[in-house]
Amino acid sequence: MGDISKDIQSKFDNDKIKAIINIKYTANWISSHENDFFKPYGISPQQYNILRILRGAGEPIKVQLIKDRMIERAPNATRLMDKLCDKGFIARVRCEHDRRVVYISITEKGLELLADIDKNIKLDFLENLTTEEAKTLSSLLDKIR
Repeated sequence: MGDISKDIQSKFDNDKIKAIINIKYTANWISSHENDFFKPYGISPQQYNILRILRGAGEPIKVQLIKDRMIERAPNATRLMDKLCDKGFIARVRCEHDRRVVYISITEKGLELLADIDKNIKLDFLENLTTEEAKTLSSLLDKIR
């Protein structure tokens, strides 16, 4: 099992400082693994998040709603969606009543990509946690926010 003190060869003034550094270090570690995993699929973790949001919505939704639901608030969400649209994973649908409003929907190709990702996603590192530990971790992270 890892120890942040050994991993970054540092000492901490107190356990709260150690905890926040550990959260940042671990978040970066997870992000790096995510980037490596999604690279062969030609999408980023943020684009994956957009696709999951659209699949979960079950119907076309407004761009702003997608932005509001994103895990990582991306100022470039529109550009991320442009790339997904160019690849055929999502489609834009103009509102019939107000042409200024644009809805986004996931395409069949996007659903197929998610199905392929779901089959191959590896979360081996989470096997180090029991279900109860995962619940506790999630609760503690919620408490911080």
